[in-house]
Order: sequence, then structure tokens, then C-alpha cells
Amino acid sequence: MQKGNIGVTTENIFPIIKKFLYSDHEIFLRELVSNAVDATQKLKTYASKGEFSGEMGDLTVRVKVENDTIVISDRGIGLTAEEIDKYINQIAFSGANDFLEKYKDDANAIIGHFGLGFYSAFMVAKQVDIITKSYKDGAQAVKWSCDGSPVFTLENTEKADRGTDIVLHIDDDCKEFLEESRIQGLMNKYCRFLSVPVAFGKKKEWKDGKQVETEEDNVINNTCPIWTKKPSELKDEDYKNFYRELYPMSDEPLFWIHLNVDYPFNLTGVLYFPKIKSNLDLQKNKIQLYCNQVYVTDSVEGIVPDFLTLLHGVIDSPDIPLNVSRSYLQSDSNVKKISTYITKKVADRLQSIFKNDRKEFENKWDDLKIFINYGMLTQDDFYEKVSKFALLKDTDNNYYTQEEYQTLIKDNQTDKEGNLIYLYANQLDEQYTYIDAAKSKGYNVLLMDGQLDVPMVNMLEQKLEKSRFTRVDSDVIDRLIVKDENKGEELSKDKVEILSAMFKSQLPKLQKTEFHVEVEPMGENLSPVVITQSEYMRRMKEMANIQPGMSFYGEMPDMFNLVLNSDHRLVRQILEEAESACAEKLVPVESELALLNLDKGQLDKANEGKKPEDIATADKDKLQDLDKKIQAQHDLKNEIIGTYAAGHNKLHQLIDLALLQNNMLKGEALTNFVKRSIELI
Repeated sequence: MQKGNIGVTTENIFPIIKKFLYSDHEIFLRELVSNAVDATQKLKTYASKGEFSGEMGDLTVRVKVENDTIVISDRGIGLTAEEIDKYINQIAFSGANDFLEKYKDDANAIIGHFGLGFYSAFMVAKQVDIITKSYKDGAQAVKWSCDGSPVFTLENTEKADRGTDIVLHIDDDCKEFLEESRIQGLMNKYCRFLSVPVAFGKKKEWKDGKQVETEEDNVINNTCPIWTKKPSELKDEDYKNFYRELYPMSDEPLFWIHLNVDYPFNLTGVLYFPKIKSNLDLQKNKIQLYCNQVYVTDSVEGIVPDFLTLLHGVIDSPDIPLNVSRSYLQSDSNVKKISTYITKKVADRLQSIFKNDRKEFENKWDDLKIFINYGMLTQDDFYEKVSKFALLKDTDNNYYTQEEYQTLIKDNQTDKEGNLIYLYANQLDEQYTYIDAAKSKGYNVLLMDGQLDVPMVNMLEQKLEKSRFTRVDSDVIDRLIVKDENKGEELSKDKVEILSAMFKSQLPKLQKTEFHVEVEPMGENLSPVVITQSEYMRRMKEMANIQPGMSFYGEMPDMFNLVLNSDHRLVRQILEEAESACAEKLVPVESELALLNLDKGQLDKANEGKKPEDIATADKDKLQDLDKKIQAQHDLKNEIIGTYAAGHNKLHQLIDLALLQNNMLKGEALTNFVKRSIELI
């Protein structure tokens, strides 16, 4: 028996392996099964080269759990005592490196060149045994044992067949890995597409009301997944079946892309376009990365651009460098090339569908939209590729390219400054009145109700020359697209003040909401009262919800304009009634205001042109006193008007109708509106 120390530079190597080398303890199973597959593939390569002429036989890799151990067995090339000393006892070496160098032109299937894979066993085992016999003629079987210290034993043993058994004596704090369901789950995750059959126990069947083992191996992997085949060998149903195999609970994919490139890097795979409705985060981490059919990770942000992580499917590449745990990708020029290639393939596939079947593309647009928008927002080169066929959808379910839409609206939706105005809505039902008003003017309205449409609007305003996007409820119809058209007769300042004071005094006090009252001649046939919201402020608040750096906008109150149509008979009627009812009380107030304003005007004229420091103190005091008295009279005037307005049912009805139209009338206010409506009827 040989005893010795493993060639490491510090006795602390095993605690480091157990704690820090791998990101997750469960990786041990992938590493050890991968090594077994690797050894089997090597035997196949030797046989193809004529360097092994023995009987291949059953090459299935087997995993079993028994008596507090996990055993991984293969019938691959096995190891001699000298090879164990070189590849196991000297941690810095890896058996596959020599093999790859020797068979570099024929070693695509070799997966064991990651360094310290075997030592992941010590993350879960208090002792590891290797019982192995080389494929070479006359080889002596040997047994290597180590308890997690740098001390090992190596002795001759008996083994009937070539290959290797790795026996893990599971540590007390890792007993979960002795559960059959746990190992089955890990095998399904990490081993389901390995290139050599991998069996975990025997298949079971129901007999006499309970599950019993059969004689048939429970092979858990598909050794020839579709990405290893040529597209010409596959039908649509093959792709759909594979998608169901990957994502059993998902809807059928929209379409897919088969990746197959061998220069300047090796890459195969199938990427699927899933049906994406809204939540971006829930859809991520669905692309699985493999290295020669060995599962690596489903966090592929380092390989594909962020927006492509919304796709589902598989990427397999031996050229993507991985760290020792295979869990985190390193920065590498190949990764950048692969990312660019996949982006181009995706754009080309989308363009192909658009060109060859526009109708199909339109039918799938609502599902594709969030994915394409995400790409356009985050990658300029993707925007350049897809902007020619990215669609805009209007409220009548018509679809247009950017160029088509510009042609459609340029005659009727260009303002006096020469800007093309894109009108849009994000709620068909809630904004129906505004959409209808726009259509009555011959305008077209886009439907932009997607999760990313607010940042898309901002981006398109920058990309499209002399273009502006305006939501249909952001202003009254005549001010959405200003064309220097003649307006109706504007009211005098006094009349505007009375109307404004009446309506402002009766507006509800809503949390984090402010109203500003405006009076505008809008034509006899338009609504008497309209509530609008500033396009800029609303857009900033919406951006704050998805962009953390703008969160201060989210804290600001919602600001609405209540616009009174001074051309409408109801508004004029309310004004006339107020002037008549309040005249007696307002006359003395107006007279006093006139005198105070006259005094202030004379004092201002006397000090005209003077700097503040040159105005006499007495004059400053008098001006301050006049301002207070003027404000007091304005307050009294507003109080008189407000007291009258409080009992004016028609005024309250108009306010409530405007609030109701904007989904802002709720609770007690809504109940009062219903009661008042019945009384007025």
C-alpha cells in the first residue's frame, strides 16, 4: 500500500474547496457524472483511432445511493496507479488537458478540462474512494482513498471490469443528498442531455397499489437533443416537442431559431420566442447554457445581450470560457462575438417573417412587442436592424411600420412648427372620450399600452426627426395639435376669475393630487368640462416607476388641468347665474378692489425705475399693506363665489362627470353623484 500527501501548497485546500471553490454544493454530481461521461467518450475516441480494440459493451454511466454512500460508476478508460498519482494527487493537473493536446482535432466531446472537478466531491463527502481499472491490457485495479485531509492511501484491489467507481461517503451535514428525490432532481437538472446514457437506479411501475422496481435502467438523459442535429433533419413538431420537454407548463412558442456556427467560434443551440405579455423579470433565466451537452447555468447575461434573456431555449458552446465552478462567465472576446452573432440571427429571423408573411408577423406582434422594444431600448445596433419593421398599432388594430405611419399622418397631424404629432392612448376604455374627440378631427391615435411604451416614446422622440408624442388626454383637442386655427371668443378677465373661483372651490381634495382650472373657448359641440394631465409631468412620473434614478418625480403630486369650455351653453349658463346671484355681494368688493389697485398703481408709478434699496421705507410699508388688503378682498370675493357654488347642483354635476370620465370619482363622492343625477332627472 502506498501512503502519501496530496500535492497541494497548503493543508487548507479542502476547506477552501468545500466553502469557496464552488458556488453550490449540488455541483458535485454534475462534475463527477461529467468526468464519467468524459472517460467514456475517451474510450470511444481511442476505439475510433484503433488504440482500443476490446469489446465496448454497455457504456451506461450509473449513479446509485446505498448505505450512506453515493456511487458513480462508468466503463470508460479507467486509471492506472501512475495516472491517479498524476491527475488526482497533483491538484494542479487535469487529465483532459493532456488528452485534448493529443487529440485536439477530434476532442469536441471531451468535457473534463475544467481543472478541479473531482475535488468537488469533498463538498459533500467525509471520505472519497476511487476504485478503478485501466482499459490497458494487463492493468492492475487500484483503490485510492482520502478523508478530506491531504493524506491519501493507494493500494491494489480487485475489479472485474475496466472503468471507475467513485464512492462518496456522505458527510453528516449533507444527508439531503442521500434522498432519492434530491438526486433525481439534480440528475434531471444537470445530466438530462449528456452524450452518454446515464442511469439512476431502475425504472418503477405500479403493482398491487405500490411502486416496484423493474429490471429496466432508469436512463434520465436524451443523448441526442435536437441542437446536435442539422435543421434539415428536423420538422416543426420536433422543435415543439423539445420545447415541451424543456418547459412542460409553457404555452407553445411563437417561433424559433436554430443556431449552428463553427467559425470563428463553435456554437449550437435552439432559441425560442415565447409568448411574452408583461412581466419581464418572470421570463428571464429560461435560456440554458451547455458546454458539450453538460449543463452549466441558466444565467446567460454574460453571453447574450440583456434583452435576449427573454428568449427561451438552449445554447451550447465549448468556446465560452468558464471559471472552475462553471457558474459564472468570464469576460472574453468570444463571448462578445457570440453575443453579436445571436443578436444578428434574431434580427434576421424577425425580418424574414415580416417580409415573407406580414400577416403572421402582425398576428404575433402583441406577443413580440415587449421583447423587440426591450432590444431597441437597450441596444442601438438592434434598433438599427429592426426599426424598419418594428410596428406601431393604432386604436383600430391597424399595424404600420414607422415609415408607413409617418406617411399616414403627415398631412393632418403636423403642427404650425412643422412637428409631426403622434397621438396615443394607453387605456382604450378609460380614454375613449379623448380618442373619439381626436378621431372626429380626422386624427389617428396609436395604442401604446405596453410595459415599455413610456421609455419607447422618449426614445422615438429622439430618433425620429421633428416628431413629438402626445397622449390624447394630455390636453383639450384643439391644443393637442396647434395649427393657428381661429378660436372662439375669449371671456373677459373678470368672467374667467368668477368661473375659475366657482369650479376650483368645489374640486375634491384628493391625496397627492393638484388641480389647475383653465377657461378656454373650444366650440359649442365639445364637452363643457375636460380634465387633462400634463404630458411631461405624467411621463416623468411613469418613468419614475421603472427608472430608480427618477424616483423623486414619483413623490410629486399628480397635476391635472380642469379645462372649462367657455363656448358651451352650460358653462355660460352657470356663469350668468353666478354673476346674477352674487352681484349684490360682489359690487362693494369689486369697488374696494378697484380703489386699492388704483392706489397701488399710483405708488408703483411713483417708484418706477428705482432699485428696491432706493424705495423709501414708508412707501415699502404702504405697498405691503396694500398687497395684504388686495389679497383680503380677493379672498372675500372667492368666499362669496365659493359659498354660492357649494349649492349649485349643475356645477357639481359637471365636475363629477369630468372626474367620472377619468376614473377619479369614487366612494361617497360617487354615491352623491348618483343621487344628484336622479334628482336632476
